[in-house]
Amino acid sequence: MDLVEFQGKQLFGRHGVPVPPPGAVCRTVDEIVEAAERLLGDGASAVVVKAQVKTGGRGKAGGVKLASTVDEAREHAESILGLDIKGHVVNIVYVEPASDIAEEYYLSVMHDRVAKGYLVICSAEGGVDIEEVNRTNPDAVIKHSLLPSEVTDGLPRETALDIVTRANLPEDAREKAADLLVRLFVAFREEDATLAEINPLIKTDDGRVIALDSKVTLDGSAAFRHDGYQEWTIEGLEAIEPLEARAQAEGIQYVKLDGSVGVLGNGAGLVMATLDVVAQNGGHAANFLDVGGGASADEMAASLDLVLSDEKVKSVFINIFGGITRGEEVANGVIEATKRLGDFEQKLVVRLDGTNADEGRRILEEADHPNVIPAATMQQAAAEAVRLASA
Repeated sequence: MDLVEFQGKQLFGRHGVPVPPPGAVCRTVDEIVEAAERLLGDGASAVVVKAQVKTGGRGKAGGVKLASTVDEAREHAESILGLDIKGHVVNIVYVEPASDIAEEYYLSVMHDRVAKGYLVICSAEGGVDIEEVNRTNPDAVIKHSLLPSEVTDGLPRETALDIVTRANLPEDAREKAADLLVRLFVAFREEDATLAEINPLIKTDDGRVIALDSKVTLDGSAAFRHDGYQEWTIEGLEAIEPLEARAQAEGIQYVKLDGSVGVLGNGAGLVMATLDVVAQNGGHAANFLDVGGGASADEMAASLDLVLSDEKVKSVFINIFGGITRGEEVANGVIEATKRLGDFEQKLVVRLDGTNADEGRRILEEADHPNVIPAATMQQAAAEAVRLASA
């Protein structure tokens, strides 16, 4: 379960993580104007009007704007409410006092599935895409793995101080940043989060270190320990992307992404690997879709129809490993699905492996459907799907 910014800050605050003074959650232009009037009247030099959506890139999309007057706040309210940010429509806005930013850093705690522990990431270069920083200047990003046995009683302060020091945070910010990291780790563990990210973590003009933004993901499997996380369920925030809502209603495991290569596979691990190989070939996946253990005509038709309903999809990579489900069954399911779907423009690149894969590929080749392209290997299929999406 993902939280939006103001919820993440509320979660941080109750565990002692320093955050800006509280703002106002607004749903209408009038509420935003009223909040701006109150905050400016209370002494704020300016306010920030922030879209509350469960996706990144708000600033680049025009969803975060500074207002030094009530009229500016009204103007920003009218432009941000109803804004579509990567398929997420802005229904709720958070208005808070602007912070005086001297410097920006990055800090996060997440599960380390490889080491079966925790991973702390820290950088003196915050406020930007941390993946880009890691790519262009990897020495600026410190990654510190922790085993559960090392943090039985919480994250040791000396470890936190070592992390922020190695990340080259300025000396006058390290003590406060270390204290904040200790509290952030407490929040992360006690709330059963899988990610607690602060970008940017800022030092203010008067020397405070606070979480200016938040990105928090809670572990749904732990919801029973937190009353189902009902406290974070707010009308207007839980409205999911239309295709995801449709998938949920149809019982399909689907997550919409931002690319142009549709992805359909059987098994979450294989689908994740498929996303990776698409990226390695220079493409961008449009979705995650796990068709499950079977690949019947009904399942394939419903899944393909969902993927092709995304207007950004230019090609589809179907990646199936046959185990209990045999290759010829998958091939027949794909062909039958194309008949049920009727006319569509996108090419379907189908890679079959495992039980009776050769027979499945033979069936696809003999069917000679103009929009179905069999591929022998995963790499070959990914390269072809990316090429088709770029054509």
